[in-house]
Amino acid sequence: MGQPSSQPASAPNKRVVIAASTLLDGKGHVLHDTRVVIEGSKILAIDPKATPIDYDLRGLSLLPGWIDSHVHIAWSFGKDGKSGSPGGTPAEIAYSIAANAWVTLMAGFTTVQSVGSPADIPLRNAIAKGEIPGPRILTSAEPLMGQGEKTGTPDEIREFVRKQKANGADLMKIFANYSVRKPELMLSENQLNAACDEAKKQSLRTLVHAYGDAVRAATAAGCTEIEHGVLATDADLKLMAEKGTYLDPQAGLVWENYLQNIEKFVGTPGYPATLEGFASMQALIPMYHEFMTRAYKIPNLKIVFGSDAVAGAHGRNAEEFVDRVYGAGVNSMTAMVSANSLAAEAMGLGDQIGSIEQGMQADIIALDGDPLTDITAVRRVVFVMKGGVVYKYEGRSVAH
Repeated sequence: MGQPSSQPASAPNKRVVIAASTLLDGKGHVLHDTRVVIEGSKILAIDPKATPIDYDLRGLSLLPGWIDSHVHIAWSFGKDGKSGSPGGTPAEIAYSIAANAWVTLMAGFTTVQSVGSPADIPLRNAIAKGEIPGPRILTSAEPLMGQGEKTGTPDEIREFVRKQKANGADLMKIFANYSVRKPELMLSENQLNAACDEAKKQSLRTLVHAYGDAVRAATAAGCTEIEHGVLATDADLKLMAEKGTYLDPQAGLVWENYLQNIEKFVGTPGYPATLEGFASMQALIPMYHEFMTRAYKIPNLKIVFGSDAVAGAHGRNAEEFVDRVYGAGVNSMTAMVSANSLAAEAMGLGDQIGSIEQGMQADIIALDGDPLTDITAVRRVVFVMKGGVVYKYEGRSVAH
């Protein structure tokens, strides 16, 4: 199975005109007093004289729907309020996952890359068919983790990659090490080479969860994108820039979410067993800010937007923009482009999404405010269109 269709099943075959006084095109340019003409699911033209106007969004900021390169959209708190605990009946679990997709779309994210759960695949397919509303989803299905029965020899790794492709994965998620607190390599050079080489043969991109030495190892192996990247040296980052490897770091939302929901995460799989164990997370925020600030000083390094949204953060993905600008000093336009054309390019979808121009998918959002002068405007999404279908207008949800 290949990548999901970019065209919603319910895209109307009619002409729609949107008027805008301020339009960010997704590539770093700002247009003024223009109109976007849409036909079906695609942008037909940018024509300042187009009539009649169907949606008058003058006074707002228009921009392409955002792309989040790293979410876990199937992750929810269970019926007991805890992360990773049973979510209830199959129907209740399905509803909670569908709710995550809905609030993500309402927050202005029209495409997400969800990495780490086979449950993403049926959700992706249902959204692509127009059965339920949500962002366009690309998913890795089951991730490749560490050394063991499934991932011991290069041949076993290659077979694992082929299995994910057969199961419908759009990309491969690989854990080269566990966390910033446990940076020891989990995969050898031969294993990483086998994983990324086989993925290329299967036309799959590779996203590698990597810290420190694992960043250089994954880059040298020809993997597509590094997730997180903290503890990498400037030399590692320069190598990434030379090879065209994408970087998807996080500025703070993921840690802030954990701290805001300590009681729901403490003692659950993969997290500290005590409240005291969470205290160290507060110290990680400035570390991540410092890393991002340093990464942006590396010439030609391609840094995309990813929130690592887990339970508690769905629908709040845009807070990562605020963290990047206020916490790491990232330029506001650079932050927007990282979630538009650059993220689309990293996904191999640069000719379909990520910018407002003729022939692209009509993924368009509007903000009450100007994110270039006040980044908190990203919290005020008042219009959402995906593939020509309007889901939100003036703060009101629109029937699918």
